[in-house]
Amino acid sequence: MYAVIQTGGKQYKVAEGDFLKVEKLDTEEGSDVTFDSVLLVNSDAGLKVGTPNIDGATVTAKVKTQGRHKKINIIKFKRRKHHMKKMGHRQYYTEVTITGINEGEAKLKPKVTEKPKVTAKPKVTAKPKVTAKPKVTAKPKVTAKPKVEKE
Repeated sequence: MYAVIQTGGKQYKVAEGDFLKVEKLDTEEGSDVTFDSVLLVNSDAGLKVGTPNIDGATVTAKVKTQGRHKKINIIKFKRRKHHMKKMGHRQYYTEVTITGINEGEAKLKPKVTEKPKVTAKPKVTAKPKVTAKPKVTAKPKVTAKPKVEKE
């Protein structure tokens, strides 16, 4: 059995007994947490998909630790300008252990059945082609008049 939950703006696929690092939650170590935003549950009974959440479905977890991730280095550099800025960032996280998945009251997703075939519409007959107009031949070029010499 597994579920897909949403917390901290991210989605996680979880099963019972999983360890998971999520965005920082305001809870103490050792306390229980309930995730109400369950998007999907897959169990022996079948697949349940929410729109967007499953009503009544919850995932319970126990907070293991609070901490910070490894440092991410950020460097801003502009060439030929004698400018370099070096910074770092460490994101806070909460590590939880999934203790249980409650399926809720949602109905099973119906199996896909074949749709009835729609009969094709009769094809429209094409209009007869219009014959092209005959091409007009070019007019003959007028030659230059002969020069008359003056006396």
